[in-house]
Amino acid sequence: MGIRNGEPADYPHVIQRLDEWWGGREMHQMLPKLFFIHFRPTTFVWEENGKIVGFVAAFMSQTFPDRAYSHFIGVDPEFRRKGIGQALYLHLFSVVKALGGTSVHAVTAPTNIYSLAFHRHLGFRFDPGKPDENGIPVVENYDGLGGARVLMTRRLGGDHGRE
Repeated sequence: MGIRNGEPADYPHVIQRLDEWWGGREMHQMLPKLFFIHFRPTTFVWEENGKIVGFVAAFMSQTFPDRAYSHFIGVDPEFRRKGIGQALYLHLFSVVKALGGTSVHAVTAPTNIYSLAFHRHLGFRFDPGKPDENGIPVVENYDGLGGARVLMTRRLGGDHGRE
């Protein structure tokens, strides 16, 4: 039970369940296997009784070596609200800091209120953008035409990075 680095052999288990974990939304196209091959130092899974019930897929930026980007985090709905997502992120923060990183960045849809709340709870701050009808700063066309997103940053510092 607990966190370990993701391995290529973990990918089929995760990808086969991804859409189900997102309530039927087609999300599997957003998580390529390359995270479980090329970014294993910053991609982690949570195992419970031999079953993967959560993961975070991230990488250190080549453009900004002091930054990491969290591409995807997910937890099986049956295991949510047990601290697994938080534990995965805290582990990622620790690894990124040990690699010389000073911040972790993430992106989510402005309509994903659960993701926004989760990331805020973990100390992520919204990056500048044009406020939407709910006051959330949105960057238009970030993920292609019509791909509005909320960009977030979590600083890694002494007080768990909270500002």
